[in-house]
Amino acid sequence: MARNLRKQSTQMGIGALLSGSSWFLKLSQAAQEQVRNDVSETDLVAGASLGHYGNMQHDWYGVLEGLLKWSIDGPDGRTVSLGGQSVGSWFGEGTLLRGVPRKANLIALRPTRIAQLPFETFDWLRQTEPSFNDFLLHQINERLHWFMGNYVAHRLGNADQLVARALVGLLHPLLNPQGQMKLLISQDELANLATVSRQRCNESLLALRKEGVISGEYGAVQILNLDALQRWME
Repeated sequence: MARNLRKQSTQMGIGALLSGSSWFLKLSQAAQEQVRNDVSETDLVAGASLGHYGNMQHDWYGVLEGLLKWSIDGPDGRTVSLGGQSVGSWFGEGTLLRGVPRKANLIALRPTRIAQLPFETFDWLRQTEPSFNDFLLHQINERLHWFMGNYVAHRLGNADQLVARALVGLLHPLLNPQGQMKLLISQDELANLATVSRQRCNESLLALRKEGVISGEYGAVQILNLDALQRWME
């Protein structure tokens, strides 16, 4: 099953990821060349960790293929999902800038390929390329706003709102820069992101289909009405 899902996944090479990244296109030619020389790739199997709570982080990450989940596990076994990272997105700048151990887990929900830019290159860009700092400031602000909304949703929202929010989160321009309205995600993966049971996630998806907000097929959800989906999460 993992092999079939991998064939369906949106994927790209490092060159395509960089050429489709707004921050990279605004760098000087010398800085672009430095990034190309320093960036590398790593593969994760489904369920593998890119980083655990308490680990030090040494790279900035971009998603080449697959899907990652940010989450925090409580001592009683409960999990709070902070969101997902899909193809084309970059993340991990907050932990690098703070220089402290990671405060969340990064788990691959399916076979995933990650681009890694070393901290030394990341820090050099930050010190020498003003446009890169502008990008980081915008990204951190947007991510903070989204995480604050997630906190409120998990405290006050119901399962329907959590499922809708998980879908909207995967459409956020920072997480889904390609603007894809067809999300290659299974019910199990979506339930994992929304932190609800698979059965409850299925009930929410059925309600969204009935309202004409989404359509679905095996391993995918097509967003038909984004405005209506956003209203569901409020």
